[in-house]
Amino acid sequence: MINPFEIIETINMIDKENLDIRTITMGISLKNCTDPNVDKACEKIYKKITSYARNLVKVGCEIEEQFGIPIINKRISVTPVATVIDALDEPDTEKCLKIAKTLDSAAKEVGVDFIGGYSALVHKGFTKGERILIESIPEALAKTDIVCSSVNIGSTRAGINMDAVALMGSTIKKAAELTKDNGGFACAKLVVFCNAVEDNPFMAGAFHGEGEGDCVINVGVSGPGVVKCALEKVKGEPFGAVAETIKNTAFKITRMGQLVASEASKRLGVPFGIVDLSLAPTPAVGDSVAYILEEMGLEKCGTHGTTAALALLNDAVKKGGVMASSYVGGLSGAFIPVSEDAGMISAAKSGALSIEKLEAMTCVCSVGLDMIAVPGDTTADTISCIIADEAAIGMVNSKTTAVRIIPAPGKTVGDTVEFGGLLGSGPVMSLNKYQGAEFIARGGRIPAPLQSLKN
Repeated sequence: MINPFEIIETINMIDKENLDIRTITMGISLKNCTDPNVDKACEKIYKKITSYARNLVKVGCEIEEQFGIPIINKRISVTPVATVIDALDEPDTEKCLKIAKTLDSAAKEVGVDFIGGYSALVHKGFTKGERILIESIPEALAKTDIVCSSVNIGSTRAGINMDAVALMGSTIKKAAELTKDNGGFACAKLVVFCNAVEDNPFMAGAFHGEGEGDCVINVGVSGPGVVKCALEKVKGEPFGAVAETIKNTAFKITRMGQLVASEASKRLGVPFGIVDLSLAPTPAVGDSVAYILEEMGLEKCGTHGTTAALALLNDAVKKGGVMASSYVGGLSGAFIPVSEDAGMISAAKSGALSIEKLEAMTCVCSVGLDMIAVPGDTTADTISCIIADEAAIGMVNSKTTAVRIIPAPGKTVGDTVEFGGLLGSGPVMSLNKYQGAEFIARGGRIPAPLQSLKN
C-alpha cells in the first residue's frame, strides 16, 4: 500500500529535488531490414522505425501528464548498423551515410530526441562492413542531427583490439574537425566502449543488442538531487547510515522507473526490457553526482577520498535499486560526465578534479571518462592511449568502461566548450604532455586477462 506520506515524498522529489525519468528508449531490431541494395535497406529501416515508434513520444507525454513524472527524453536504439552494412552489395562510406541519414529522418519523423545504434562491435576483429562504418562515423555524425554512434573495442573475454583503438583516435579527431564550428559537437554523440552492454537506454552509447528481441522498452531513471537531499538528513553519521540512506532512496527512485516502464510497455504493446537505475546528472544546480560526494564530507569532488566515496555510492545505488524492479540492466550506477554535471564542472575549473583522478574514479563508477573536453591540438595517438587505458580498466575488472572525449577545435586548457541542453558546458582539461605514439603503432590485440577463462 502507498500511504499519503509516500505520495507527498514523491511529489517533493519531483518538484524540489530534480527527480525525473531520464529516458524511455525503444530498442528496435534491424536484422530483417538487411538487403544487398542500399535503397531497399533504407526503405525497410525507415518503415520499421516509423511503424514501431510512431506512438512512443505520444505515450511518453501521456504518462508524464497522468503521473506527474517528468520524462526528459524519448529515444530509439537500433541493432548495430554494421550488421546492415555487411549485408550490402559492395559497401562503401557513401552507402553508410545514406543509412545514417535514413536513421536521422526516421527518428525526426516520430519526434524522438536521439537515435543510437550507428555502431560496430569490433573487440576481436573487423568485418569489411564494420571497418567502413567506422571510417564513415565522422561524416555521418556531422551530417545528421540526432544520430549517435558507439564502437566496442574490447572485452574481458576477447582482450583489446588495438587496431580499433588506433582507428578510433583518428575517428574522434576527424569528427571534431568536421564540427569545429560548434565545439566538436559530433564527438559528444560518439562513445568508445569496452564490455558494452546490449540493453543500455542512455545515449550516446545505446544500441539494440544482438541477443535482444524484435522490439523492447528500456527506461533510465535519474535522481542525484534526491540522493543529495536524503544525505543532508544523516550529516555526520557513520558510513553504514550513509549506505542505508542511499539504498532506500535508490529503491524509491527505481520503483518510479518500474512504474513508467510497465505503463509504457502496456500502452505501446511492446515487451518491457529493463530499468537502468543509474544516477545520471544534468547541468541543473543540485542535480549532481559531485554534490553527493561532497555531501559525504569531501571539500571538493576530486580531492583524496573521492574514489572511496564514489565506490560507496555506486554500490549502494545498485543494492537499493535491484529489488525495486523485476528486470534491472543497462549500466546501472553513478555516471560522472564532466560537462553534464554542475559539481564536476566546478571541481574541474577549480583544479580539484584532473583527468587522472577521473580515470581512478572510473574503476568504481558506472561507466568511464565521459563528456570530457580536451585541447583541440590533442593528437589522435594521445586520444587512442586514453581509450586504451580506460579499456584496460574495463577488461581487467570485468566491467563496462567507455570514453566520450571532445578535442575541442581551437580551444586550450581553461577555455569552456558550450553544448547546451543536457550536454551542458565543460572546461577544457589538461592532459599529460608526453606521447604514446609508438605504443599505439604496435597494433594487434592485447590478450584477454586470466579471469576471462571462467568456463
